[in-house]
Amino acid sequence: MSDNGHKKIEIPAMISVRDLAQNMDVSPIQIIKKLMNNGVMASINQTIDYDTAAIVAAEFGFEASLEREPASEEKESGEVPAWRQMIADEDEKSLIPRPPVVTILGHVDHGKTSLLDAIRNANVAAGEAGGITQHIGAYQVELKGRQITFLDTPGHAAFTAMRARGAQGADIVVLVVAADDGVMPQTKEAIAHAKAARVPIIVALNKIDKPNANPDNVKKQLGENGLVPDEWGGNTMVIPVSAKQRQGIEDLLEAILLVADNSDIRANPKGAVIGTVIEAQLDKSKGPVATLLVQNGTLETGDIVVAGTTFGHLRAMFDFRGRKVQKAGPSVPVSVMGLDDLPSAGDLFQVVESEREARRIILERQEKARKESMAQKKASLEELFARFQAGQARELNLILKADVQGSLEPIVNELNNLSKGEIKINILYAETGNVSENDVLLASASQAIIVGFNVQAEVSARRLAEAEGVSIRLYDIIYRLTEDIEKALKGMLAPEFTEKAIGKAVVLQVFTLSRGNRIAGCKVTEGEVRRNSKVRLLRGKDIVFEGEVASLRHEKEDVREMRQGFECGIGLKNFNDIQVGDVIECYVLEKTRLE
Repeated sequence: MSDNGHKKIEIPAMISVRDLAQNMDVSPIQIIKKLMNNGVMASINQTIDYDTAAIVAAEFGFEASLEREPASEEKESGEVPAWRQMIADEDEKSLIPRPPVVTILGHVDHGKTSLLDAIRNANVAAGEAGGITQHIGAYQVELKGRQITFLDTPGHAAFTAMRARGAQGADIVVLVVAADDGVMPQTKEAIAHAKAARVPIIVALNKIDKPNANPDNVKKQLGENGLVPDEWGGNTMVIPVSAKQRQGIEDLLEAILLVADNSDIRANPKGAVIGTVIEAQLDKSKGPVATLLVQNGTLETGDIVVAGTTFGHLRAMFDFRGRKVQKAGPSVPVSVMGLDDLPSAGDLFQVVESEREARRIILERQEKARKESMAQKKASLEELFARFQAGQARELNLILKADVQGSLEPIVNELNNLSKGEIKINILYAETGNVSENDVLLASASQAIIVGFNVQAEVSARRLAEAEGVSIRLYDIIYRLTEDIEKALKGMLAPEFTEKAIGKAVVLQVFTLSRGNRIAGCKVTEGEVRRNSKVRLLRGKDIVFEGEVASLRHEKEDVREMRQGFECGIGLKNFNDIQVGDVIECYVLEKTRLE
């Protein structure tokens, strides 16, 4: 019980009406009525978000809190990131402080992009569809002669996976919380990710210029979620800022440097060159262009770089302002040209001595990937098509195209999370670039839908899609993409059936026919018995048989139904162990309408 007498309940970010009812031990009908009173129409199997569920729970006397995602086994075990393991052999004496790498997390619309805009004086929000940051980028700012690197990660709720990776790749997390709104579900997710990655958290209390700002209430909420402000005796720095008014920005940067000074943020500029791929995209004039974050050593133009399963000589490097540079040390983000293909966002990169060594590393990785792929049983497109036609396959085939690699991973993760029980999302192909004729041919052969994010469909692809009856859906806001796919899934789900009792009959006598089949001489005591219905045979409290009616007779005539008060003979399909006193319950299955 909580202090105010309410019972406590943990609710996930999304929950079905049925599960919410079970968690609170109330009837689903009561939940549906409460939702209707609040203007929400939902069926028993429909999912509702945390905020809606929390409001309903409160009306039943429950105090709701967001159920946190369990940390992964790797995080719980405290394993260090892969790049840190790779530089573990560096001499302690060679390690020197490097600029801290910072990621900004928080609830949607709390001002993450505006804060980054205020920090780097570049207007990102105006060019982003829906006001949501869509790509990962990296930027550097300077304060009192010291550098700070910022990772710019997408801020929408759909991208918990990318948020988690952002927290792991960063040395410090800045959690943006609106002073007029407080701690919200996505704020709690961000806290969980940062804590799981064991990354220090600084809170930027944004929008303090608003007249309805309530900083003390927000600090109380932060304390309830394990972030006790330092002014209240805790160890979390809470910095009041206004991104709009450009207030408190320098204080925030000073807090970042102060936390960095108390953390072991070091690297060897002369050591092995290792880092992380932040983003990769195909430029029509430049070819593959990748954004790399150096985490140890110094990257130079001309180096041979291996990133994932691609490599190349670096022909040119540019800083975050687009200026050409020759070198990039620890914590410096650079765009590079020269890789022979696009690496994936999140891939580790390293510098090697020769092309021969690069090819050897790539062959080893490809062989490992091939073995992993063989271990996973995958049906061919022809087999999938045949199974779908026969009604055996219950999956939605998708081909996903996006403008940059950094957008693909979170979209794929979110779509995989949308799978509904028997329905599976099968992403046949996920790649960067515009929708092409080859994509349409693949979709046509496998009955797939093509989904594009921030891309266009080539004119020839559109014509072919129209001829082949292939659906191409293009989006520039990610949550609309996932919402539409979720609706498509609901349309594919097999209809659910609910049981409706229609009558009961008591066995008064049992007759044995010439072939050994037994007929129950019954009297209908409730409702009616139908020949095409399903039945359940009860002996006391035990269910002896469940099945179908084989025959229904009144005197010597076959009948379709028999009503209450009449006697009849009932034969059960493939069942003869009938005894006097047994009760036959009769019911039908009615299709439940899916929302």
